[in-house]
Amino acid sequence: MLRSIDVSTSALVAQRQRMNTISANIANAETTRDADGNKTAYQRRYVAFEAAGRPDDPGGTAVNYRVNIDDSNPVRKVLEPGHPDADAEGYVSYPNINLVTEFVNAVEAARAYEANVVAIEMSKQMAQTGLRIIA
Repeated sequence: MLRSIDVSTSALVAQRQRMNTISANIANAETTRDADGNKTAYQRRYVAFEAAGRPDDPGGTAVNYRVNIDDSNPVRKVLEPGHPDADAEGYVSYPNINLVTEFVNAVEAARAYEANVVAIEMSKQMAQTGLRIIA
């Protein structure tokens, strides 16, 4: 019974990290410099999930996650000759972040988070009912 709560808790942690990553992507959607001040556009990040635990364990496992850098999409070049971060041709490199995609991912993460909260609540109710039957 408590194992199901552990699995849902690991999923909550993974979804929270996903939301944090999405928030960072949205916050840096127009960032043209890195933390050191170099003219390098922020690169979008995404969270990849994977099952954790032993595959032969029938009681379930957990969720592990990794934050990856999405280098499959090139930076977005915008012609802004007066911008301080423009290159010699007048183009500024912006991150490859699509706000619509980030919004859809945020809604999906929120729904998954809510589903795991409901799963934990159901597990708690089942445990309480079981204890009530025994007592």
